[in-house]
Amino acid sequence: MSKVSVYVIAYNDEPNMRACLESVTWADELIVVDSHSTDATEKISREFTDKVYQHDFQGFGKLRNDAVAHATHDWVFSLDTDERATPEIRDEIRRVLAEGPAADAYFVPRRNYFLGRWIRRCGWYPDYRQPQLFRKSRMRYRDEVVHEGAEVEGKTGYLSEHVLQYPFRDLDHYLAKMDRYSDLMADRMVRQGRRFHAHQLVTHPCFTFAKMYLGRAGFLEGMPGLILSGLYAYYTFIKYAKFWELSRGRT
Repeated sequence: MSKVSVYVIAYNDEPNMRACLESVTWADELIVVDSHSTDATEKISREFTDKVYQHDFQGFGKLRNDAVAHATHDWVFSLDTDERATPEIRDEIRRVLAEGPAADAYFVPRRNYFLGRWIRRCGWYPDYRQPQLFRKSRMRYRDEVVHEGAEVEGKTGYLSEHVLQYPFRDLDHYLAKMDRYSDLMADRMVRQGRRFHAHQLVTHPCFTFAKMYLGRAGFLEGMPGLILSGLYAYYTFIKYAKFWELSRGRT
C-alpha cells in the first residue's frame, strides 16, 4: 500500500492544534507548515512531529504548494487546523490506496459544526473544497491569495467518508476570521484588475443571503440558518466595501 504524507498549514490556532494533529497520528509522515505563530501552535506541533517548518504567508495557494514540497511520499492528504480526520476517512484512504486508486485526486465531504449543531444546509454540506487526497506529482494549487483552486493532471474522484470541520468557535471568532479573509479577497480583486461598481454593495450581499437562506434551504436550519446566511451576507458587504476602499487608492 502507498504511504501517505499529511500536511497541516497553521497560524495562531493553538485551540485547534492538538485535536487536529491527534486525528492524523496514523499518517506515515506528518508535516506542519506554520507562518510564525506567536501562540503555542509550533510547540504543540512539535509534540507530534519534528517536521515543522516556518514559511512567510504570501497567500494560501503558495503556502499549500510549499507544504506539499516538503512531502516525501507521492500520496498527500491535506487537513486544516479546524478539521478532524475521522477513523472512517482514515480507513477509506487506506482501502483506496491498497486496492489501487482509480483517480489521481479525491474530493472529501466535510461536515461543519457551528452554533451548536451540524449544519447540513446553507451550502455547507457536503462542502467539497479542493481535493484533499491527491498524488503529489499530479496536482498543484493555483497561486491565489485566498480561496485557492487546484489543477489536477488526471482523473478526480470522490471519497464517501467525512472530515469534520469546526470553522468558527463562536460569532466573535467568525467576525475575526472573516475580517482577515475580506482583506485578502479585496486585495485579490484589485490584483486581478477587477472594477468596483456601487451596486455590488447591495446586490451581492442580497444575492448571498437569498442563495443560502432560500436557494440552499437555510431556513430549514432554524435560527442557525438565518444567522449563518446573514453573516455571509455581511462578509460579502465588507469584502466589497474594502474592495472599494482599495480601488480608490489605485485610481
